[in-house]
Amino acid sequence: MGEQLRDNYFIIVRTVLMIVLSIYGFFGFESGNPQTGVSVRILLLISFYIFVMVLRELFPRYRFACIMIGAAVYAFLLTGGGAGFVFLGFQLAYEILIMLKVRILWYFVPLLFLLVDSPARNITSYIFVTLIMLLYMQDQFVVSVYKKEIMEGTVTQQFLKKDIKDQEDAAKEEIKRNALRAEKEILEERASLSQTLHDKLGHSINGSIYQLEAGKLLMNKDPGKAADMIQAVIDQLRSGMDEIRMILRKERPEKKKMSLLQLHELCEDCIEKGVDAELATVGDIELISNEMWEIILDNTFEAVTNSMKYSKCNRIMIKINVMNKMIRCEISDNGIGCGTIVDGMGISGMRQRVRSIGGIIDFESEAGFKVSMLLPL
Repeated sequence: MGEQLRDNYFIIVRTVLMIVLSIYGFFGFESGNPQTGVSVRILLLISFYIFVMVLRELFPRYRFACIMIGAAVYAFLLTGGGAGFVFLGFQLAYEILIMLKVRILWYFVPLLFLLVDSPARNITSYIFVTLIMLLYMQDQFVVSVYKKEIMEGTVTQQFLKKDIKDQEDAAKEEIKRNALRAEKEILEERASLSQTLHDKLGHSINGSIYQLEAGKLLMNKDPGKAADMIQAVIDQLRSGMDEIRMILRKERPEKKKMSLLQLHELCEDCIEKGVDAELATVGDIELISNEMWEIILDNTFEAVTNSMKYSKCNRIMIKINVMNKMIRCEISDNGIGCGTIVDGMGISGMRQRVRSIGGIIDFESEAGFKVSMLLPL
């Protein structure tokens, strides 16, 4: 109700002003011409005039026709009712100026009519018409401009919100694509590892089994040959073990990919439990060593677990920013926070891990809970 009143306040003010001026003209007419029949006709004309002008506000498409009808009705009022309705004419003039959207100088033109020798020519009339002029000028050149600026600001704000939302959606999609790509690469590496082990070791192990079976049969008949065959199998298996180590070192997935995949899976797990979780990385994450990844993973899992258990949050944000000499990692939630931070086993473990490599860790609990780590590169 209050918002509707603010949006339509000038319509209400103009309508009230029109009614007051009409009543003023009617009673001025009554005091000069006490003829009941004529006064009823004037009253009906006033009512019709107000009705037409209200229709102008309800149906803006027909405002020109309503103004013309209103002007015609006012002409009858002025001729039949006398000078008492002269102020209503000034309001009608300003209604026409508003409709035509003229420049501000035109609003001073109706004041010139007060210079004409008439019953309305007095200091009170000048003041009253000037107030009507200022009322209309204020709405047309101050309030309307302000409303237009507010509307433009609202539209701009909506566009900015949409742009931010689009960027957030694009970032989330990119994170999902990266996670899927990393998972696909890991699966391909596993498949490649399985195929390599089968190709390189399958035949060798099968051959070793056959040789051991043959050695078992020759142990009583020809112990010397059986011993040679068993030694050959031992050498072959030892060589195979060396090949396995070499293959595993070569085919082992990178720690970075595994760590990112684990963080993405952590976020997905939170989302499945009803908490919006997001991972954002800035800078060259290739510079993060395996040791750093271990600390980031352990502390992140600890912080997120605490948030899910105690914070009553609905959003968790994980940020990893690789700078020139430092890595900044932040895990924050929008939960209830806590008044006092107590170093339990979880927080003590986080401090110990960070300090073991010369890093800095800090905890904030004013707005939600936030863990900030600075790790040296």
